[in-house]
Amino acid sequence: MMARLSASEWESFLRAYPDTHVLQSAAWGELKRSFGWTVERICVGVTGAQVLFRQLPGGLTLAYIPKGPVGPAWDSLWPEVEKVCREKHAILLKVEPDGWEEESIPEGALTGFRCDGISVQPRRTLVVSLQGAPDAWLERMKQKTRYNIRLAEKKGVTVRPSSDVETFYRMMLQTGKRDGFGVHSLEYYQKAYDLLYPQQAVELLMAEYEERPLAGLMVFTRGSRAWYFYGASTEEERNRMPTYLLQWKAMLWASARGCTSYDLWGVPDEDEAVLEADFERRKDGLWGVYRFKRGFGGVLKRAHATYEKPLLAPFFWLYRWWARKRSME
Repeated sequence: MMARLSASEWESFLRAYPDTHVLQSAAWGELKRSFGWTVERICVGVTGAQVLFRQLPGGLTLAYIPKGPVGPAWDSLWPEVEKVCREKHAILLKVEPDGWEEESIPEGALTGFRCDGISVQPRRTLVVSLQGAPDAWLERMKQKTRYNIRLAEKKGVTVRPSSDVETFYRMMLQTGKRDGFGVHSLEYYQKAYDLLYPQQAVELLMAEYEERPLAGLMVFTRGSRAWYFYGASTEEERNRMPTYLLQWKAMLWASARGCTSYDLWGVPDEDEAVLEADFERRKDGLWGVYRFKRGFGGVLKRAHATYEKPLLAPFFWLYRWWARKRSME
């Protein structure tokens, strides 16, 4: 029997799945609710999903399950999810399962879905193992990255936890302009911090020199996993390599909270041979950060495909045309 759960009930359900992706956490759902999404948390037996609905023109919506469903019996969940989708006039159900391409999805779990959907979250990433002693992590890093971490410490850079989201946001604006990527609003970063910090699921770390902030990042955790979602730096004192020490301290922070993996979250969606051949000449898109991220000793991973199920066919195909066109701009 289907249950539609409150935020607190959903977190109770997730206790059986401690390593659930942070994007399926109740707090993340509340974050998205604060910025225009509707949230439904649907449970059937031991399986559930936090479904986000985005309003479209004409009273229609788009339904999206990021990094879910949670639990084993997906086939029993879909009829109930689709009932809610029909209530919300969803034109499609978009699902990005939590897991890696080489891991199998149970047969029949996504019957009726197309596996060629346009991804919302980056598919390719680098995941750093935090198992063993920190010296072992350093050994797996590129020599220059190890050097830059130590150089930052020698040159007087320090890293500390901070609650100064406004300063971080100003750095994000500089970084977005410099590197050509979009930036959320100050309110978005503040809300993410306010919702997840009380659960110790996020930390804002700042790298400073002589008490001047040079770089910052927001690292998120849940269970044994950590994710580096947002990072920024100023143009000041870049020769002191603050961003390298900042990542190192974030890894140490995550490890101290029981995390055994650190996801650097987003590199170009190419095979390793292509990445290694082209990273020095390309700076567009995620190429600009790959050169930096590759040095930390992570393993290149690719997430499952994005699956889509048409629910209102004419509108679905119109959406596909628009989304494809937008992705090529």
